[in-house]
Amino acid sequence: MEDFLFPFDFFIAATPVSLQGRAGSVARWKAAVAQAAQARISERDLQTYLVSSPLAITIYYFPTAPMVGDIDNIIKPIMDALIGVAYIDDQMVEMVTVQKFEPEVGWEITSRSEQLVLALDRINASEAPTPVVYVHIADDLSWRRR
Repeated sequence: MEDFLFPFDFFIAATPVSLQGRAGSVARWKAAVAQAAQARISERDLQTYLVSSPLAITIYYFPTAPMVGDIDNIIKPIMDALIGVAYIDDQMVEMVTVQKFEPEVGWEITSRSEQLVLALDRINASEAPTPVVYVHIADDLSWRRR
């Protein structure tokens, strides 16, 4: 059993919902994000407690077609969904990195966690590629000046 949460990553095989979406759609999306994060915590056999330390979150979106809408609109529902699951409050997040990887644009990710590899495999499935949202949360804030 692991006794630490961070770094913590997981993915959701679905199209993210914008904060401007219908209330029901946003609520379902947030529930799906929270459920995916909780499943990953259970999978890692973590006995966690939520801490109040500063965090950084990275969100990668892998659509199967050019993205409709703005990338920044997917951030808030994801962050809100993780309140009480990965952190006490989203005010703890000091740095947010978000990027989309559209299929017609050449890109390469050189550093891949096990979860990111699984997410990329899901995207590249030849039978039914699915949009994927990958989330990485870390408590390493080494970029801060002391």
